Amino acid sequence: MNTPLKIAFMGTPDFAVYALDAIVASEHKVMCVYSQPPRPAGRGYKSQPSPVQHRAEELNILVRTPLSFKKDADARHDFTALGIDVAVIAAYGLILPQEILDAPKYGCINIHASLLPRWRGAAPIHRALLAGDSETGVCIMQMDKGLDTGSVLMQGTTPITSTTTTPELHNTIGTLGAKLIVKTLNLIASGKPPIPQKQSENGATYATKLTKEDGKIDWTQPASTIERQIRALIPWPGVWCLCNGKRMKVLEASISPLQGKPGQILDKNLIVACGEGSLLLKKVQPENRKPMDGVSFINGTHINIGYMLS
Repeated sequence: MNTPLKIAFMGTPDFAVYALDAIVASEHKVMCVYSQPPRPAGRGYKSQPSPVQHRAEELNILVRTPLSFKKDADARHDFTALGIDVAVIAAYGLILPQEILDAPKYGCINIHASLLPRWRGAAPIHRALLAGDSETGVCIMQMDKGLDTGSVLMQGTTPITSTTTTPELHNTIGTLGAKLIVKTLNLIASGKPPIPQKQSENGATYATKLTKEDGKIDWTQPASTIERQIRALIPWPGVWCLCNGKRMKVLEASISPLQGKPGQILDKNLIVACGEGSLLLKKVQPENRKPMDGVSFINGTHINIGYMLS
């Protein structure tokens, strides 16, 4: 490798920390970290720094948290003044205007958690699981003005199994992306950068942002679809239904062959009928109560077999 690269790192959630740590451990120099501003969180609703900001401060790296680049000329000026070779972006969450994209010598490179062009957008890990994809992965992408439309520099894949959960996939893809971004930076520094591969528009899909309503169970759906929904939406927004007018989260389930009317509780183990097949609800959390197994829920709420969950 020739001269190490000067880098600005731009990211916000836990997913981005994998890449930040990997770059800091490499020969390259992180000049500044950008993250979204601290947000109120927790029981006290106190302002909390993002995981990336917290980690950068532990590493004694300069952190900046502008609200916007588009509306803040000073933020754009300060970024340009860094004189960096490349910016690395990982789930940053702010739109970067063309002035920012063009400022680094080698542009801005994004770590995107899908196999582009499938699942462009905000929630690619969750959407891949929800859709029943057999594999997903990560792409290192040269950013342009579009939404995850830039040329792909490098990619890696990982399988999605019948038991994979979002937290597991998040960790796997985060680790894979960290390895690939360092490899990409090393190639750029050596003067032999990866050859950009233009994305095809065939097969392009969009991973829209999740809402709490995405977690609502529709018992008329097949049991396999609802079971994937449970694995995909852990820990947020969580999967839920109504029981006695109160929200009950479903934390873990497995498919059962029993049949009945969708939403009907079929036995004392808390097997619930779906549009096709049924689900054994292994772990649930009634509103304002601790998680419990299905049998404990049935016994504690005195619900009869045949009760219809809504």
